[in-house]
Amino acid sequence: MNFSIPRPDRALAAALQHKIDHKTKPLGALGELERLALKVGLVQQSLSPRLDRPHMLVFAGDHGAAKAGVSAFPQDVTWQMVENFLAGGAAINVFARANGLALTVVDAGVAHDFGPREGLVDAKVAPGTRNYVEAAAMTPAERDEAIARGAAIARELATAGCKVVGFGEMGIGNTASASLITHHLTGAPLVDCIGRGTGLDDPGLARKRALLAQAAARAGLPARADGEHALAVLAEFGGFEIAMMSGAMLAAAEAGMVLLIDGFIVGAAFLVAARLQPAIVDYAVFCHRSAEPGHQAQLAALGGEPLIDLGLRLGEGTGAALAWPLLRAAAAFLDEMASFESAGVSEKTR
Repeated sequence: MNFSIPRPDRALAAALQHKIDHKTKPLGALGELERLALKVGLVQQSLSPRLDRPHMLVFAGDHGAAKAGVSAFPQDVTWQMVENFLAGGAAINVFARANGLALTVVDAGVAHDFGPREGLVDAKVAPGTRNYVEAAAMTPAERDEAIARGAAIARELATAGCKVVGFGEMGIGNTASASLITHHLTGAPLVDCIGRGTGLDDPGLARKRALLAQAAARAGLPARADGEHALAVLAEFGGFEIAMMSGAMLAAAEAGMVLLIDGFIVGAAFLVAARLQPAIVDYAVFCHRSAEPGHQAQLAALGGEPLIDLGLRLGEGTGAALAWPLLRAAAAFLDEMASFESAGVSEKTR
């Protein structure tokens, strides 16, 4: 994993904070937007950061465990939803269009042949992972290939001038995969990391819990937070879309891009990336609080405070697309809002 992600140089922090504090407003009056502006300024090392060519990447992959019954939907829904993305009809398409975000769908490992399609990147490692209830989801070589392919996609965006990249996903059964990853990388009890996913009823949720407990027992991995362990967990339980997102996140941060982190499944990929390169947290904007219970364990472990809490649990990157206008507003007020001096407005007596 040849990534090098430095902590942003905080030498600029005082100047950024001074600029924020002397806008025509009371100190701290823009709340979280002020902290967001500071973060973006530090990532870009600029008093006037630019959010050029924002792009959403939606990674899709199938999971062998889906056929074991960890989801309320059949596995075919993965490729059917990819077709919906390509046709422009999914929620992420609507929100990306509404907010001026370019969108690319990445076939990381869907059990379907799409052929060459506009808006689709074919980065397929294999047509889905193995059933992790019975064996490791992927080999170390497959995992590393997925990470490398994700990194290559992010580097292409950086070369094209992209400064902000949002992450979304699609893969029937991937909340189960994210639950196992979250449990093993945060130490949170497995049962507390498992939610209803695509809408399991009570018997379905009980079956999901039993299957994931069986998978965890088969692998016999401890709960640890180091990078080598994160790679082992990713190979045991991950999906190709999750591994590819981790690689794309690492390369994007290495290139100095701002990362829009969606909800639970994207959070699992980010958790892996953060165990490999802890400084990546400084490049991330946690966009929303997912209704999936395991997301709370992720946020606690990463020290993340989401921008919005709308009870979302759709995935696809929808939370990232909805939070994007807040990031744009933060950069805009930093760059365009008048200072007390420039506007001729008297400051509060200090």
